Amino acid sequence: MSTSRVAEITRNTNETQIRVVINIDGTGKQNLNTGVPFLDHMLDQIARHGLIDLDIEAKGDLHIDAHHTVEDTGITLGQAFAKAIGDKKGVRRYGHAYVPLDEALSRVVVDFSGRPGLHFNVPFTRAMIGNFDVDLAREFFQGFVNHALVTLHIDNLRGDNAHHQCETVFKAFGRALRMAAEIDPRAVGTIPSTKGSL
Repeated sequence: MSTSRVAEITRNTNETQIRVVINIDGTGKQNLNTGVPFLDHMLDQIARHGLIDLDIEAKGDLHIDAHHTVEDTGITLGQAFAKAIGDKKGVRRYGHAYVPLDEALSRVVVDFSGRPGLHFNVPFTRAMIGNFDVDLAREFFQGFVNHALVTLHIDNLRGDNAHHQCETVFKAFGRALRMAAEIDPRAVGTIPSTKGSL
C-alpha cells in the first residue's frame, strides 16, 4: 500500500470493534475476518472486482446476531473510503456496472456526490443465505453510503437464487467503485462538479 489513497479507520463501540485498512489503488488483495463468513465472501468480491486492497478485522456481538457487525463494517468501510478518496480531485466521480451470475443480473450505479443516498431494489427470493439474513445486505450499504457520502443505486434486475442475487450486487458495487474512483487523465487536479467541491 504505497499510494496516497490509503486510509486506516478503527471504530470501537459497545457492540463492535472494527479496523479497516483500504488502498483504493490496489490490486484486490484482501485479508478479511469479520466473524461472518458470508460477509467476508461479499467483501472479497468488492476487493477483487474493485481492485481495492482491503484489510478488515471485526469483532462483534455475534451471540445476538450479525446485524451490528455487518452494519458497522459498512460504516467503517465508508469512513475509510471517504478518508482515502480525499478531495476527489481528478476522479471520474460516476461509476456503473452490470454483473451477471448464471440467471442473476444486477446493476449498480455510484456517484461521489458528497450526499448520502441509497436506492436499494433487490427482491431476494429467500430470507436467508445459509446463516446470513438477506436484510443485512441493505444495512451494509446504508452504513457505507452514510459515511462515504456517496449516492448509490442498486438494482437486481433478475435472479432466482438469492446467493447469486447478492453476489452480483457486491461484484457490481466493486466494479462501479473502481470506475468512479479512477483518475481521469483529462481532468487531473480538477473537481468533477460545477460547485467546485464534492
